[in-house]
Amino acid sequence: MTAMLLSSLSFPPSRGAGLQRLSEFVPLAGAPYAAGRNTDYGPDQPATVSRLSPYLRYRLITEEETVSAVLQHHSYEAAEKFIQEVLWRTYWKGWLAMRPEVWQRYEREYDVLKEKYRDNPAIRAAEQGTTGIEGFDDWAKELVQTGYLHNHARMWFASIWIFTLKLPWVLGAAFFLRHLLDADAASNTLSWRWVAGLQTPGKTYLATTENIARFTNGRFFPKGLALSAEAHVESPLAAPKTLSTLKPLESDAQSILLLHADDLHPELIPLKKENVRAVFFVNDRYLFWGDKAHEFIAASYDDLKNRVAYQYDLPLISLSTGNTNQLIEYAKSKAIKQIVTPYAPEGLAYNWLHSFETELSTAGLALVQYRRIWDEIFWPYATKGFFSFKEKVPSILRELV
Repeated sequence: MTAMLLSSLSFPPSRGAGLQRLSEFVPLAGAPYAAGRNTDYGPDQPATVSRLSPYLRYRLITEEETVSAVLQHHSYEAAEKFIQEVLWRTYWKGWLAMRPEVWQRYEREYDVLKEKYRDNPAIRAAEQGTTGIEGFDDWAKELVQTGYLHNHARMWFASIWIFTLKLPWVLGAAFFLRHLLDADAASNTLSWRWVAGLQTPGKTYLATTENIARFTNGRFFPKGLALSAEAHVESPLAAPKTLSTLKPLESDAQSILLLHADDLHPELIPLKKENVRAVFFVNDRYLFWGDKAHEFIAASYDDLKNRVAYQYDLPLISLSTGNTNQLIEYAKSKAIKQIVTPYAPEGLAYNWLHSFETELSTAGLALVQYRRIWDEIFWPYATKGFFSFKEKVPSILRELV
């Protein structure tokens, strides 16, 4: 089987690095990916997965250009498994955008459980990889050291955490949020809910010794795993909302562009170069769950600065969430009323932008969030399960790419 070698599980923090990795992966997006995608060969080993997730997470590269690059080399049918994997991230974001209650529940439960389980020895052993469970301990250490885990290993880990160790799924999801480079509120939370039997009510994911041994090429053969997985239950969720209606973006208005880590692709925001008067970038630790994610974004600053200079012929100005007066005073001094920012899905940036919107409104300024066409088209179909969603994908892609 053809395989791609990505040394040291490194993720150079730039758009150029993401595009290069995409280019190297594209030939493998068909049969090699489909055949080998479930196998975790181990860190620093050849892999058929793309390892593009950190770049897609922060939109250093976009879902649309990723799928477009693949479809230039393969038919949809040949690359269907990979394209669906990219669309899972889109689906999760859309699903959560229409059910913000799920994320709000998660935040409330986490606040309670983190205090209840503070200094809990079972949690500490799971996070430090000292449970004695083969594979699980290795993945815990790999996650902390590298900021990455193969997707199949994430499922095994979550299942063992929930059903073998009987630990709260909410704290397992928080462990991933703190350490994964690519974790976002939707993909991470909803994946853990799916394993626990909440996302698709009653349907759980049970990790087995045989499955782990098979798909790690015999590297791990854990003993003592749970033999059954009783689904977690919760109070009923409200019906999905419709997507929020956003303020219209006035492409001819004098504007300030405000960037954040949930979308680092300002090149696609439909603003005329001559109407962008300043570009700010907010990347406080306040907006990140873990150090690795923040370090990745902080290290991408020079790349983003160069791209902003090329696109708008302007410097990139760092903005602190604790000192937003810098932006407000600049807008007032230039008589600018429109602050444009890429739309942030549910999560920390979303929460902050909504509080900042109130602050801006008080100052007589409008925060205009721009939602990508990709999201505008795909998200409304995320009202049910993924298998209903994926039926729409081929026809939508024929229009988009």
